Amino acid sequence: MKIYKIIILVCVALFSFNSCKDSKENKDTNKEGVAAVYQCPMQCEGDKTYSETGSCPICKMDLKSVANKTSKIVDDNEISDESIFNLTSTWNTEEGETIHLEDLKGKTLVMVMIYTTCKAACPRLVADMRSIEAQIPKENQKGLNYVLVSIDPETDTPERLKTFAKENLMDGEQWTFLQGSISGVREFANVLAVKYKEISPLDFSHSNIISVFNTKGELMHQQEGLGVDNKETIKTILELTK
Repeated sequence: MKIYKIIILVCVALFSFNSCKDSKENKDTNKEGVAAVYQCPMQCEGDKTYSETGSCPICKMDLKSVANKTSKIVDDNEISDESIFNLTSTWNTEEGETIHLEDLKGKTLVMVMIYTTCKAACPRLVADMRSIEAQIPKENQKGLNYVLVSIDPETDTPERLKTFAKENLMDGEQWTFLQGSISGVREFANVLAVKYKEISPLDFSHSNIISVFNTKGELMHQQEGLGVDNKETIKTILELTK
């Protein structure tokens, strides 16, 4: 008889322990099974939270559950509607590689549209790009990509772009030259507000704009003109690559 009493007492003790445990688990997790978070309703300690119930050590009010108060998660890979990486056009680099603009994601981009047979404005734009590069400290260069996009894809083949890059000492890893389709170039120019028009074979009139994009492909700054003060352009690049 005594042995039966002991067994009954043990069963009661185990049942009570599991009930307490279940009660605590129900109290400290929400219905999705996510750990609950508690906070003073008066926020005496700012955004400080607790993992268990209790009272605020300052005002002594009962802590309230804020388990449903979730922080907005920012996806570093998310592309906004303003990003040039939404463009689906295909491009060829001076190395003969086929890419999409999204493949340039992750670096600050300094971009300009030129054509290699230009004898007037484009050499000045190239000089402006070289001037910008020369003013950027080495520690910031790793996060940069200088991109030159041809507005004459029929003439500026990858081979021609490769030769042009070498002739202008722009064949380092930080430089990228792009040849696209006629429609792709037109679409990209529209995004940058660059206007161009063929006025004779191998000769175009065009806007003189250098654009700076952040790592997500969003336009942050534009420099218009030839040989202009590039102080704001440099400032923008340094802020994006610090």
